[in-house]
Formats: sequence, C-alpha cells, structure tokens
Amino acid sequence: MMKRLLLGTLLLVISIYGYAGPQESGSIRGKVIDSKTKEALQFVNVSVKAKASSSLLKGGITDKDGAFIFGALKEGTYLLNISYIGYKTYEKEFVIASSTKTVNLNTISLAEDNHVLKEVEVVGQKSQMKLDIDKKVFNVDQNIASAGGSASDVLSNIPSVEVSNEGDVSLRGNSNVTVWINGKASGLSADNRAQILEQMPAESIESIEVITNPSAKYSPDGTAGIINIVLKQDRKAGYFGSVQGGATTKGGYNGSYNINYNSSKFDVYANVGYRHRERTGGGFTNRTNTDNNTYLNQVTDDKGDNSGLFVRGGLTYHLTNKDHFTAGGFGMFGSRNSNSTINYTSDVPGSYLTSNRLSDSDNSMNGTNYELGYKHDFAKDNYLDFTVSYNNWKMDNTSIYNQTSIYQNKPNSSSYQRQLNNMNHRSWEFQLDYQNKISENTKLEAGYKGTLGRDNSPVETYSGITESSALFDNSLYNRFIYNQDVHALYTTYSGRIQKLGYQVGLRGEYAKLNTKSEDYAQNSTPYSKNYFSLFPSAFISYALPDNKELQLNYTRRISRPWGPQLNSFMNITDSTNISFGNPELKPEYSNAFELNFIKNWENHTLSLSAYYRTTDNVIQSIRYLDGNVMKNTYENVAKNQSSGIEIIGKDKLLKILDLTTTVNLFYYKLDGFSYQPKDNINPVIGEGNEDFSWNARMIANVILPQAVSLQLTGSYNSKQVVAQGTQKSTYSLDAGLRKSFMDKKFSLSINARDIFNSRGQQTLTSGTGFIQDSKSWRDGRQVGFTLTYSFGNMRSKNMKAHKPTEDENNMVEPMSEE
Repeated sequence: MMKRLLLGTLLLVISIYGYAGPQESGSIRGKVIDSKTKEALQFVNVSVKAKASSSLLKGGITDKDGAFIFGALKEGTYLLNISYIGYKTYEKEFVIASSTKTVNLNTISLAEDNHVLKEVEVVGQKSQMKLDIDKKVFNVDQNIASAGGSASDVLSNIPSVEVSNEGDVSLRGNSNVTVWINGKASGLSADNRAQILEQMPAESIESIEVITNPSAKYSPDGTAGIINIVLKQDRKAGYFGSVQGGATTKGGYNGSYNINYNSSKFDVYANVGYRHRERTGGGFTNRTNTDNNTYLNQVTDDKGDNSGLFVRGGLTYHLTNKDHFTAGGFGMFGSRNSNSTINYTSDVPGSYLTSNRLSDSDNSMNGTNYELGYKHDFAKDNYLDFTVSYNNWKMDNTSIYNQTSIYQNKPNSSSYQRQLNNMNHRSWEFQLDYQNKISENTKLEAGYKGTLGRDNSPVETYSGITESSALFDNSLYNRFIYNQDVHALYTTYSGRIQKLGYQVGLRGEYAKLNTKSEDYAQNSTPYSKNYFSLFPSAFISYALPDNKELQLNYTRRISRPWGPQLNSFMNITDSTNISFGNPELKPEYSNAFELNFIKNWENHTLSLSAYYRTTDNVIQSIRYLDGNVMKNTYENVAKNQSSGIEIIGKDKLLKILDLTTTVNLFYYKLDGFSYQPKDNINPVIGEGNEDFSWNARMIANVILPQAVSLQLTGSYNSKQVVAQGTQKSTYSLDAGLRKSFMDKKFSLSINARDIFNSRGQQTLTSGTGFIQDSKSWRDGRQVGFTLTYSFGNMRSKNMKAHKPTEDENNMVEPMSEE
C-alpha cells in the first residue's frame, strides 16, 4: 500500500508536468523599490502582456524582497506593467529573442504619485492560504465561521488539522503534534493545551502556520510537525483599533477591545477580550466482558460553562535603525465548571445492578507569559536576535463525586469524594538566533535554545459516605514533580544553484529529565534520565518552467512523554476505571520524508505532497481487565509506519468564489505487540493493524451582492485505526455571513457551527476479555452573532503596506528561479 501511494504520487506529478506542454526558454525578472527610501516594495502588481494582442499572459505580485520573475515566454515582443497604490505606474517594452534567455531589469524604482486619492476602497477578501517551502500559512483574521469563537474553533477549520471533542489537536491524523504561540511553546504542553486553546479568543489570531516537516532550526518535538498560532500585531503607521461584541444562541457571549499605535520609534499594541461559553455534551460506553458474556454500560450527560479574560500587550522601541528592543506578554484568567451525571448498569456477578454517579467540577486557570527581546541588524538579512521568556501556568481543579449503587444480594451503598487537583507549571525559554545572507544565493543560520521546565502537581482526596463524614484519604494523596531541561544548538546552510535550491541542517539536543511521584508519607518513586540526540534535516527544491516547483525534504523528530503518562500514581477515584502512568517511558523517534509538487496558474494553485514516516518506541495506551476493573496505562510497545498523499487546491472562480480544498489520503501500519502488566497474569496482546483512511475539507468564500461575504466550511474524516481499535467516520459543516456598513466602520458576522449536529466521536476497542463501544459529543448546533466597530487614523503613507486587493489575490505570486 505504501509503495502504491508513493508511486501514484510520482505518476501524478509526471502527468501534470507533461500536461503543462513543452518547455519555453525566455524569462524576465526584476526588483521593485521605493525611489526615495530605496526599500523593497512587496505586494506590487506585476503583469506581462503580448504587445500584438494586449492579452494578459502572466500576472503576480512581488515577494517580501520586492522581487518578481516570469518564465516560459515564447519569442516575441511584450509589455511589462507595474502598478501599486500611491505610486506612478511603470511600463516597459521588452523582447524575447532566440539569443535572449533572460531579460534582467535589475532594480526598478517607483515614484510616489502626489495625485493619489486619499482613500481607496478595497473590494474582496485576503488570500486565505500561502505555500512556503517549509510551511503552509493560513490567514484566519477574516475567518467568518470562527467569529466570536476560540482558538480551538479556528484550528478545527484548518486543512489537515483535527480537534477532538476533548480539545485534543492532531495533524494528518497524528496527535503527536507541537502547538506554539508566536513561534514559542509559551507554556503550552499536552497537559494544558486543550484548556488554553479553549480560552484564547479567535479574534486575537492573525494566521496559523502548519509546518509538517520542520528544519533543524525548529524544535524537533512532535513527530507530526508544528502548528504555530500567530497573534495579531500589526505594523501600520498611525493608530487604529476595534471594539467587538457577540453572543450565541446557547447563552454564550464575548467582547474585546484592541488598540495599536505605531511611529518611527515605537510600535505599541494592547488587547483585552472576555469570553463566556455554555457547554452541553454527553456520551455512552458499552463494555461486553467476553469471558463470561456480561456487560457494564454507562450513559453520560454533561453540561457546564467556561469564562475567561485574555489580555495582551507589547512594545517595540527602535533605538536606531539597527537596534530594536521588545517587551510583551499575555495572560489568561478564567474558570471552567462542569456538572455531569453517569448512569451505570451491569449484570457482572457481585457488582451493582445500577449506579448513579454525580460529578461537579470547578476549574480555575491563570496563566501568564512575559517576553523580552533585543535584535541587532548588521545589514539586510544579517542579524542577531535574542529573546528570553517566562511562562507561569496554574490550574486548580476541585471535583466532587457522589455515587449511589444498588445491588441484588447485598445492601445498597453511597459514597462521597472531594478531590483537589492542582497543576503548577513554570518554564524559562532562552533563544539566540543568528542569520547571515552570505551572498545573493547563500544563507547561514545558527542559534541556541534552552528550555527549563518545572511542574508540581499535588492531588488531595477526601472520602466518606456523605460530605459531612468525609475525611482526608491518605491512599489517594499524590504529588507529582516533573522537571525537564533541554539545551539545543542548531545550524542550517541554504543556497541556490540556478534552478536548484537546497538547505541542510543539524540540531543537537541534550535533555535532562527528573520525575518524582510522592505519597502522603513523603515516600517517593524518583526517576531520572539524561540523553543526547541529533536531528538532521535536508531540503531540496527545483524550479520547473511555467511556475512549477518540486521539493524533497527529510527530518528527524522526537515526541517526549508528558506528565500523566509518566506519573506512576494509581488513580482509583473511579473504581471501575483505574489509570496510572509509567515513569520509564522512552521518547518516540521518527524519520520523516516528504515530496512536494507545486503548480501555479493565474487563478489556481495546486500543491501535492507525498509523505512517509517511521516511528520507533511508539507510546501506546494499554487497556486490560483486572477482574471486573478496567485498567489503563502507557508503554513503548510498537513501531508504526505512515504514508500518504495530501492534495491542496486553491481556485478563484468567476471573481466571486474562492475555494480552498484539502484531501489527505494516508496509510497507517502499527506492528503487533505483547505487554505483560506486573499486576496481571495474562499479557496484553495487540494485533498488528493497518488501515487506509482519508479526510477532506473545503472552505468556500463567496462575495455576494451588497458587499456581503459568505463562507462555508465542510469536512469529512473516514474511519481510522486507533490503539486497540478503530474510530468511526465523522463529518461537519459550518457557515458564516459578514456584512460591512456605515463606511465600513461597522461589520456584522453571523455564523452557524455544526449545522448537522454531527461532531461526535465513536470508538470501538477490544482486548483480552472485553469489547467496548464508546461515543461522545458536545455543544452541537449553535448560531453566533458578532458586531465589530473599527476606528483609527492611519496616515496616507500607510498605503505602501496595504493588503492585496481582490485583483491582486486573483494573481499568483511568481516562483523564484534564481
């Protein structure tokens, strides 16, 4: 299957390349700058027309360096047109002859147009996706379907990214993914990530970067790759801001305020937002004990709410043109309350006939991130950048459990438990990056990153028949201490030889891990591990004629075990389901290969990616029956292989419809394993499993009359393999409308999420002595309304840095052939 997928991809690339027709020989290139400041101008419209017919042959915009290039031009005479708001139009005639392979215009200076209108109306929507050599960038600040929502809502609409009902994030079907904020961990970990993403308001996010195969410059954590959340931090002259308020049909509401001020010396921004969300959900678990044909079933009904305040602020001081100091941070302060009812039924001999368990959980979360930085520019593309950040996250959870059980041949019973579970995380991050563009075609990057993490999580439990009789339970006390230090050095070297681009890199990391699980008598089970790892990376790209490009890359990555997976404490709060960790877990290591093909047309972009990944020391969740009790732990038990094809298409149709379509077809193979629990006679046998799955997502942006924007997002996930079982297929549809009025000072967004009430997850698992069917769901269909008021006084000079217009977005950024 794996070989067929890779062969199919290569055949598809070859067929598309052949379909493009014969290769042409001529090309034109140049660089656009401001005639006064000599600074490069990006997003400048560049077009090439045939002089004889005046028909548009090539179109695009300049890149971040102001450069453009068009290839595949036949012999003939052409007209080059360069236009930009606020500047005089530049036109030039040029000739492609048999003796002229490349017309190099070098530097083109655009002069300001003093007669430019003070205000220009921009019609259309910002391009939603951009493809870079090592990442895909999704602009989400105009995402209507997520207006008034959270970061989790935004991520659920990103191609190849899935968010479960519990808030767990996965990429291309793999949950071993790293999530960053502004290029740094910012205190996010597998322990707190779901809660933090749920608190972060969608309106604070500018874009999402999906890095499926990061180079040695990036942290290697997360075998599936990196998802980087880029927060808004505009750099426009003058001041501007907005006020926003919204509500949902399920009782949720939100509000935010942001302000930006920028000058030649200072860039300042501040944002504050508040969100309140009402939650509903439920589920069931039906377990059949195959040894004696008995059952234990449960039905769950859950409701709750969460509220949070999100605050951001930052300052950049430009001491000189070469020295820049930054200070910033953000904080989250919120609570999450949940009330759930679990009804059990069973015919297991000696167990209860029915049982009712009421849970009341109150969770408060406070988190802050502070960052200081200094950057010195030696020259253009030659700088030294140093940042230090401190993260402090604290989550305090109080859960109350009341359970009443009815038996057939013995007295009924009641129990009460109150559990205090506090998680305290502190970390320091130090990062030093150096970049030097040695020549026009070569660049050197090097740096250091140090992460010092400290976690301290005590658990206290009070047990009794009733609340008044509950006493401190020594057997359920635990304090888990988790310290991890990682020091890394990296270097990458990139260059270009004509049409061939390359980058090689190496990262070395030394990690020191110490854990300790402590009981009430302060007896502890300490564990320590130190290890050194190397992470090489290699990237090759080749520019083909007619705006096509091939990319091949390789990286090595790691997935380190996290808190609960390492904590040996046996949690017996639920006597029918007991979980505990394994402090001796080893990290997972993966080797990933990826082949990309990119083709640009005037109104279309096609990206094909074939990937193959092998992972050793795979950490599996192991479930097994010990009598009538289900136990759950973790172990390095297997190897896996995954491969697939990801197809991304971006199409502009009829000037009013913009489609972004992603299809991901992947093959997964998990080797079989045998694990012997220490407290069980029978081993846990995991049969080897392989599966072919696929998912698809389409985002449609439609410009309707009266300047109304419509956005539809549909997705489908086929059945796929999970540990000891399978997860059933799911689908969803979201929709949103946006209308601006009163000279665009106000905009109203209406969005509908989960229109078909289909965002549920059902999993079938089995093991020695049991078969289990579980399903969960939450929230369901809801409609939200968001009103935004924008204000500001941006100077006309700012038009030089405007966002692309609709016509610009219809054009495709030219591929570099240097």
